[in-house]
Amino acid sequence: MTFESMWAAIEPLGRDAGTGGYRRYAWTACDHELREWFGQECRARGLDLTTDRMGNQWAWWGDPDAAVAAGDPGIVIGSHLDSVPDGGAFDGPLGVVSALAAADALRAQGFQPARPIGVVNFVDEEGARFGVACAGSRVITGALDADRARGLTDADGVTMAEAMRRAGRDPAALGPDAEALRRIGAFIELHVEQGRGLVDLGQPIAVATDIWPHGRWRLDFPGTANHAGTTRLEDRHDAMLGYAEAVLTARSAAARHGCVATIGKVTVRPGGVNAIASHVTGWLDARGPVEAAVRGTVEDIARVAAGHGATLTEESWTPTTAFDAALSDRLSKLLGEHVPRLGTGAGHDAGILATAGIPTAMLFVRNPTGVSHSPEEFAERDDCHAGVAALARAVRELAG
Repeated sequence: MTFESMWAAIEPLGRDAGTGGYRRYAWTACDHELREWFGQECRARGLDLTTDRMGNQWAWWGDPDAAVAAGDPGIVIGSHLDSVPDGGAFDGPLGVVSALAAADALRAQGFQPARPIGVVNFVDEEGARFGVACAGSRVITGALDADRARGLTDADGVTMAEAMRRAGRDPAALGPDAEALRRIGAFIELHVEQGRGLVDLGQPIAVATDIWPHGRWRLDFPGTANHAGTTRLEDRHDAMLGYAEAVLTARSAAARHGCVATIGKVTVRPGGVNAIASHVTGWLDARGPVEAAVRGTVEDIARVAAGHGATLTEESWTPTTAFDAALSDRLSKLLGEHVPRLGTGAGHDAGILATAGIPTAMLFVRNPTGVSHSPEEFAERDDCHAGVAALARAVRELAG
């Protein structure tokens, strides 16, 4: 069981032959295949596999409950296996495969952990199906209300509760899971870098400092359906016009406030080429290094949208998330002064756990394309191995 063999096993799962991107959505047949693969890999290593109240998968080397009773809970590594629509191969899976490979490396060294080591596969990190990112970690920490989670719907109107039921899970069990969280003494998530920081610095890995504040908002624009060929321009109430202005405002407002903002998803009713839009819904993603600047960007967009009769609804918000300073400093000292420290605008399960008070850190692996959430996302084999080696050193230090 090598890094390469594990990577080859999951590489075809959920891949679209046309785009080359991945469509690995929560509680689908593809998600089931990935969860089964994870379970098989864990059982092959003799790890004890459990699931929490949300369905996140945890595999343990050692007894996490005995460690909790002794006041020395375990060291957890891992990430997620789901993807954004037509996403890349590395965002998420690199962290899961690297975690298993790091455990293999430690066993090959004859390492006997003094603290249990856990490998986790978080479910629904991307929020691609139900619209809320990091749902798996948000639910178990209480950051996402269980009733709200159960009621979230996908593009076909299927609720998360129904999707879980179809996947063989009991949605009634969904909720905060203090028992699962108590087992985590520290969490380290390895992730492909989603930018060009390491490329510009010429380094294969980095230690994360923080996650920028970020959120998602829904914009609903009203209009009146009518015939595109027979309705005079002055008689039209076209919902698409307000949406279009909001898209342009997102770009200009973000530049003005020193942030980034994107309206990357839209639905139009009735959706006919020859029909004037009666309703347009767009979803806004906004992030930046300063919380007030992100809020200012969204306020500018909301003001323009309101001028078209639109409403703005906040669907998720995560403030600045600083990773545990002592843990990050320890990793930096262990890995060497040459290893840079980088912040990120991307959200992660590590950020949710950090906000819940769990000592958390992240490692980034260089992405030579600088592109993420796209089939162009990539990491060289040698850099992947450098990430595994760094993760193994970190776990050896913390669990030894």
